[in-house]
Amino acid sequence: MTAAAPQEGDRRAPNPRANPELLGHGRAESILMEAARSGRMHHAWLLTGPKGIGKATLAHRFSRWLLAGRAQGGPPDGLSGADSAPGDGLWLDPADPLFQRIAAGGHADLLTVQRELDDAGKRLRTEIVAADIRKVAGFLSLTAAEGGWRVVVIDGAEDMNRHAANALLKTLEEPPARTVLLLVSHAPGRLLATIRSRCRKLALAPLNDATVAGLLHDTRPDLGGEEVKALTAMGEGSIGRALGLADAGGVALYEEMLGLIGALPNTDAARLHGVADAIARSRPEPGATAAFDVFTDLLGWWIARLVRARATGVVPAELAPGESAVIARLSTIGNLDQWVEVWEKINRLFGRARSVNLDRKQVLLNAFFALARIGS
Repeated sequence: MTAAAPQEGDRRAPNPRANPELLGHGRAESILMEAARSGRMHHAWLLTGPKGIGKATLAHRFSRWLLAGRAQGGPPDGLSGADSAPGDGLWLDPADPLFQRIAAGGHADLLTVQRELDDAGKRLRTEIVAADIRKVAGFLSLTAAEGGWRVVVIDGAEDMNRHAANALLKTLEEPPARTVLLLVSHAPGRLLATIRSRCRKLALAPLNDATVAGLLHDTRPDLGGEEVKALTAMGEGSIGRALGLADAGGVALYEEMLGLIGALPNTDAARLHGVADAIARSRPEPGATAAFDVFTDLLGWWIARLVRARATGVVPAELAPGESAVIARLSTIGNLDQWVEVWEKINRLFGRARSVNLDRKQVLLNAFFALARIGS
């Protein structure tokens, strides 16, 4: 019923509602299928795992399968008659009319809830609000339009504010028959404990590197082998993260960042100011991630990478030319506690920059000044 932008992945990744493919989560599919066919399926599921690994895709894939009548072994009233094919599991042919209706947001027995545009219609809200969740109660008060299941997908359940969460609790406590709610969350700890306790948890693991690399090759055939290798490592099992980095020029930003880090504990003032100014001023294309967000994310990720290398004594594979030498040299500066302390400080700084709109150039400068003071 709701046609909205995808919450997982990037601007050119398929919308979860319209994506027929899902790799790496066969076990989760089997659990959902067995539960549905048992006749005693839990009414609420909490699908967890890192961002961009396919949780929302799985939720919509299961929704299609249920609404196609596959839990009963066949389509309801001939509404969806296509046979299963590639990989079977929860697969439904994209040519199936039911698949196409769901992809277009036009199935009367499926409601998707996620962050919506603000009242001005210009930006996504930072929260799912009570008004969004009240739609769920109204939707479930209706008889199933096609005589089968009614499905609610809450994509980004951790985004619910307190009022929205409390409104959802009422539905979770007294769910109508033949109803299933699928809560998608990469941060389930932010949900009310009472919501978590009323859901059956299904944890999805990060994808393996071969799967991420294969998906990058398939969806971004213009990427070179070294770029795919770097993006796969940076993605850490999340194809959504890897695609987002690819579209935001993540490899180039990583190399720029490494050039600045490589000068530590000294700083090339002119270069640092130039990079910080360019990143702070850049404006992303519609749907793409801002350079500031990508750069700060990668900087925090790289410091954690260095900390792990120091703690284990194992230097990770190079993702950019000269990186191993930089890691080896910085491993001799300061101690592990100092690096951890600065990593935590920088992450707090970046978090504040996003929440209260600090001067982004100054934030980047301060981060590198903090790094330069390690060991002094």
